[in-house]
Amino acid sequence: MAAVDLSTHPGHLARRLQQAHYLLWNTMVSEEITSPQFAVLNALVAEPGLDQRTVGERVGLDRSTVAEVVSRLGRRDLIDKVRDPEDGRRSLLRPTDDGMRAHRRLTVRTARMNQVFLAPLSAGEQSVFLDLIQRVADAAEGLRNPVEPLASPR
Repeated sequence: MAAVDLSTHPGHLARRLQQAHYLLWNTMVSEEITSPQFAVLNALVAEPGLDQRTVGERVGLDRSTVAEVVSRLGRRDLIDKVRDPEDGRRSLLRPTDDGMRAHRRLTVRTARMNQVFLAPLSAGEQSVFLDLIQRVADAAEGLRNPVEPLASPR
């Protein structure tokens, strides 16, 4: 069997994009706060008082990953956990003052990083690219917990 053209494999291209994003994030945004940590912090700035499960859903992180991210943000005093007064079994998450300052700083840096990341595309192409990648990412979320079993190839 002949070798396949990996430029037609979305997973291979997504991995290459992730590698480039990781490099840009570490050089332009932060070596201390990761992209998933920023996503959680950003969700909590937008909606303070979310519980851990909901914030994970908002940013597309599985339970174990969001638990680790929340733990790390808490250890850095970027978020606080408070017991839900209506349901003592769950905790609500809020950014601290330090978390708000970090968010402001990182938001500026992520905007610059995104400009560099998308620079090969025109403004119109950037919009189309983001629309398409969002559609694929949204569809991929359904693969995590499919309503119907995935069809097996024959």
